[in-house]
Amino acid sequence: MPDDRSFAAAYAEEAFRSFRGYKRMADGTFAQLDDRGFFYLPDPESNSIAMLVKHISGNLRSRWTDFLTTDGEKPDRNRDQEFVLTAADTREELMRRWEASFETVFSTLKALTAEDFDKTMYIRSEPHSLIQAINRSLNHIAGHISQIVFLGKLVRGAEWKTLSIPRGKSAEFNAMKPDDRKVKSPTRG
Repeated sequence: MPDDRSFAAAYAEEAFRSFRGYKRMADGTFAQLDDRGFFYLPDPESNSIAMLVKHISGNLRSRWTDFLTTDGEKPDRNRDQEFVLTAADTREELMRRWEASFETVFSTLKALTAEDFDKTMYIRSEPHSLIQAINRSLNHIAGHISQIVFLGKLVRGAEWKTLSIPRGKSAEFNAMKPDDRKVKSPTRG
């Protein structure tokens, strides 16, 4: 059985890689969209990519700011307003929040110690172990980033550039050397 320090370091590193991979998937989608696609709303009850960016950014900022010492649901967060776009919610501003929120996640993960894994975190006053809090955040963004990718594919149609292995190309991908796969698959770690 691994010692606590090696487990903590390995888990924090894998969490970092996972957050980075999800962010790359979303960033790969954003790169393919003009503003019309970024703000496209399929119907009044759906979310646009812009809304999802605003929500993920607000969620990550709230959860990961002072991660070990304050409740993950910050008093200044207004979750419902994350799904309402205003004139101030330009693409540039939303992307600034996106980058800042992920930087908070990455810097927090890099700073974790083995001792931190013994601490209890709170989200909406509910206790969480460090692993539970990280997994909750990863699961949350994974779902929303899948929505971002789906909307990007919907908007781009036949012009969509896949973010993983293209259809019909599995055998070709599997035949590549592992180092070459990293170049061909931008979403990997």
